[in-house]
Amino acid sequence: MAVRGNSIIKGIEISEIINLLNKAYADEWLAYYQYFIESKVTKGIMKDAVVAELTLHAADELRHATMVADRIIQLGGTPLLNPQEWFKQTNCGYDAPTNFDVVAILQDSIKGEQCAISTYSSIADILKDKDIITYNMVSQILADEVEHEEDLQSLHDDISEFVDDLKKSMQ
Repeated sequence: MAVRGNSIIKGIEISEIINLLNKAYADEWLAYYQYFIESKVTKGIMKDAVVAELTLHAADELRHATMVADRIIQLGGTPLLNPQEWFKQTNCGYDAPTNFDVVAILQDSIKGEQCAISTYSSIADILKDKDIITYNMVSQILADEVEHEEDLQSLHDDISEFVDDLKKSMQ
């Protein structure tokens, strides 16, 4: 644990930060798996574009999990060691895909990103002016999650519009 580095934290217990980060860590691993598995089972029009996007997002979620774990360790904590704990600690949960259609997969993914945005926004609010290092990391992850939502929403809208236009042309 970095003694001097942790001495800059003011107005919040380090254990509270570690708790917040472990919940986010659980979310990141579950998001990684959700994107990974969705990229394998998705079906339908423009599947390749959806698979490519989900694969990129899975890599980002794994990178986020690494960032969060590293910060937990810097703070003197231990990241959740047992995947069963992810389900107990998660903010956003995990919904296994049941409908493999690209539009349904994208809707599920958008919902997950929206939860991540809410979670990291809340953590940023809590840590602002208290822990600048964790605040900066959370802000970086938040920016990624906002970008993910936009990417997924644009893809969803493009596919939905294409399908609607196709249906109209067939009438």
